[in-house]
Amino acid sequence: MKTLAQPQNELALQAPAVHDVLVVDDSRLQRRILVSLLTKWGFSVREAELAEQALDLCAEKAPDLVLSDWMMPGMSGLEFCRAFRETARDRYGYFILLTSKSEKNDITAGLDAGADDFLTKPVNAGELRARIEAGERIVRMERELVEKNRLVRSTLEELQNLYDGLDKDLLEARKLQQSLVRERFREFGVADVSLLLRSSGHVGGDLVGVFDVSEEQIGLFSIDVSGHGISSALMTARLAGYLSSSSPDQNVALFRDDDGGFRMRSPAQAIETLNALFLDELETEHYFTILLAEANLTTGCVRMAQAGHPNPIVQRGDGETENIGTGGLPVGLIEGATYKDFEVMLEPGDRLMIHSDGIVECADEQGRLLGDEGMRDFLEQLKQTHGMACLESIIWKLSEFAGHDHFDDDVSAVLLEFNGRLPVG
Repeated sequence: MKTLAQPQNELALQAPAVHDVLVVDDSRLQRRILVSLLTKWGFSVREAELAEQALDLCAEKAPDLVLSDWMMPGMSGLEFCRAFRETARDRYGYFILLTSKSEKNDITAGLDAGADDFLTKPVNAGELRARIEAGERIVRMERELVEKNRLVRSTLEELQNLYDGLDKDLLEARKLQQSLVRERFREFGVADVSLLLRSSGHVGGDLVGVFDVSEEQIGLFSIDVSGHGISSALMTARLAGYLSSSSPDQNVALFRDDDGGFRMRSPAQAIETLNALFLDELETEHYFTILLAEANLTTGCVRMAQAGHPNPIVQRGDGETENIGTGGLPVGLIEGATYKDFEVMLEPGDRLMIHSDGIVECADEQGRLLGDEGMRDFLEQLKQTHGMACLESIIWKLSEFAGHDHFDDDVSAVLLEFNGRLPVG
């Protein structure tokens, strides 16, 4: 069986850590003894009589290990050790000082200069071999550490490149998700609809929208998919197709009447249909909350159904606010779940706020939630502010309440402002 070649870096780590040895000693006899022993043990050996010559050899090729006498004419072994440590090199070189000195102060001076070990002259062959083997272990560990650091840097660079690519893709995904809400403000003559969609990250799980039913009716929805990030965003894109404003034939809330036009199912029926589709067609651990509404522009009646979504707020023309709603289970949890419709009558000057829990569950610096009361307080303070300006002001107030503008959850809302009634007939 053919074996795969080992990576070059693994082969390098398996090779002897100490191969090239430099012997520096002004005693020719001492050099001969050391070179003879080292050559016999299989090392590649170079020698120098003076430290200045040794530095030139180090510049030509960095040795793995240096054996240097302490006392030499000109530059001492101690000075040579300092100079050796200051030279640029891509890997560690082990340095052993040969000396007859044994005083603690001398040893301290040697260590301060950068020496790794000491050998007392005359050199004992067994002790020399043992010191070299100890040095080899240290050099090998140092090279393994260098290699691991190189691999870490390489991996971090690859991860950074992947992150940069993912970040770029997520920015594009954010643009695509924001494009699902094509118009943030629409005028319907007697009513205005404003839409707010702000994700806590690049992409999120909230979705808001408005779609035409007939000349007298419009549909509104606010959706919050469980979780955050890419999978939640993909789910909102799928749900956008189920409540499409551009393709009414694909909108599960609509059906064709006998005249070929479109009418809206009751919001409760539409949500039950979504629940069945979600459980039958999508294999996912996600679920979502929704509030679906049908607004009659002739009568001012808004019929709604709620599936786990926060209670909407009605604000009357005089500024007074109240929460309405019946609750209901989120979509995608229980097969055959049923929902109930409820209604509210809007008079000219009234408005309806449908919002996600990212607003009412926003916490201040002490961990206190804004809640329904806080949201109603916002609207009462902004009773003279309308349309997108009102929604943008809510974001500003929410940032002030939280102490920052980096919200932990997606923030979305639908604001229906009723200005009058279409003439009957």
